[in-house]
Amino acid sequence: MATDGAGSGRRGFTRAAVVNVLGNAVKIVVEGAAGLLFGSVALLADAAHSIADLIASLVVLVWGRSSYAEPDDTHPHGHDRIEPLTALFVGAVIALLGLNLLYESAQGILYGVEVEFSPLLLAALAFSIVDMYLVYRYTTVINEALNSTALKALAVDCLNDIYTSFAAVVGVVGVLLGQPLLDPIAGGFVSLLVVYQGVEIGRENVDYLIGAAASPEKRTEIVDALRSHPDVEGVHDLTVFYDGTVLEVEVHVEVDGDMPFRKAHDVESDLVDRVRGLEDVGDAHVHLDPSGIGEWKECLDER
Repeated sequence: MATDGAGSGRRGFTRAAVVNVLGNAVKIVVEGAAGLLFGSVALLADAAHSIADLIASLVVLVWGRSSYAEPDDTHPHGHDRIEPLTALFVGAVIALLGLNLLYESAQGILYGVEVEFSPLLLAALAFSIVDMYLVYRYTTVINEALNSTALKALAVDCLNDIYTSFAAVVGVVGVLLGQPLLDPIAGGFVSLLVVYQGVEIGRENVDYLIGAAASPEKRTEIVDALRSHPDVEGVHDLTVFYDGTVLEVEVHVEVDGDMPFRKAHDVESDLVDRVRGLEDVGDAHVHLDPSGIGEWKECLDER
């Protein structure tokens, strides 16, 4: 990663994380005040949900941007795995919040809820929905260039906030219509969605952290890129795995054994550039072998 690109990416990442922190903080203040004033359990629960979101946003801000740090003596391959680790934390927080909301919804269905209706409750929820949508849009736009799993997790969390706020709207409207049970029922459905999204975020980022293999389609794309070079006669022992959120490629390529050393060096450099230029590939290591020996463990060509 170039220094200018890393610096620009880090600044964009930081801005998006700060916007998430501020957006959650404002939402907590508005919903918490309205909930306390009118005794709305739905708004207080939604505000409490956002407290955990605020913590997750702070963790992403402080920790996640370290993924843009340059390689150093203690981390010679860079800090790419910090980002999926941060996203994994956010996913775990989302899943735990969903389980907590599910419990609260069940309690409300079993024992009922008490709340005093006021138009200010709907106003506070409308503000929260607009607030989280703007944060979601900003985070998504910034992340189109960065493709950050941590920012992607925050964006999903913003959508969860919007869903829970709509559930709270259903509850408040239910109070107005004399059906307060609508609040915990709607909350139960939303909480299941929140748990599912948290688990999905966690599953995706666990794959990044444990070095999961690339898809067969990506392996085929890499082999095709190598085989398209006019000097390549064979490809074998290909390994493609995730190092953080990008792919690491290790491969042996067969060329004419009588090729001059300088030309072989140029061919190897060209092949590395070709593979690094593919989408999602972070680095590539190409080893040249003389063709025709036939000792390869895993031949990827039909001869």
